[in-house]
Amino acid sequence: MIEIIPAIDMIEGKCVRLTQGDYATRKVYNEDPLEVAKAFEDAGIRRLHVVDLDGAKAGHIVNYRVLEKLAGHTSLIIDFGGGLKQTKDVEIAFDCGAQMVTGGSIAVKDPETFTAWIARFGSERIILGADAKDRRIAISGWEEATDAELLPFIQKYREQGIEKVICTDISRDGMLEGPAVDLYQEILEAVPEIYLIASGGVSSIADIEKLAEANVPAVIFGKALYEGRITLKELERFV
Repeated sequence: MIEIIPAIDMIEGKCVRLTQGDYATRKVYNEDPLEVAKAFEDAGIRRLHVVDLDGAKAGHIVNYRVLEKLAGHTSLIIDFGGGLKQTKDVEIAFDCGAQMVTGGSIAVKDPETFTAWIARFGSERIILGADAKDRRIAISGWEEATDAELLPFIQKYREQGIEKVICTDISRDGMLEGPAVDLYQEILEAVPEIYLIASGGVSSIADIEKLAEANVPAVIFGKALYEGRITLKELERFV
């Protein structure tokens, strides 16, 4: 059964969504992320993906107080990302209640620090963020393209102990045009032992079913929920 992981992306403490990572497209869906998280919890969902978009832009953790509130007032298992560039940022995230953190830009720009996190905090608590555009890694809130190719990037960190990878196809994120199933199948064939978390493009329950049929272990989505294309009632059979 595919694991269902709704997303809460935050700017200025509010629940927002972007289209293709463009901050100019931000749309506020709820002023109170805790209200959203409690609705997920009430529907039987156990996991939550939280992204600090302010942090991603600033290069350090920003919305940690909201994380603290989400962790303190729900029993959701939270993974947190966005702006985690220094070890103290990771420590703050864990101190504020995150059970896992996601590192993307840091894994490209400072691999020594990222691998040190794996060794210090444990591979079960560190997730590799592999955000891709045209099969190359993009970083810094997707505002910066790199020459790093997606599959070798994932394979390298698998050799360093990484177990979980969130892969977002940026071209599909927020577009509600369907997930990159072929890309995820390719990753699973190349690195079958990875716990792959698909992200980007999910527009309907049918998209989640396609990912499940492709044996993708988990899926992150947000906009489809906030736009009413997927209801919490529809997700009951997955949770």
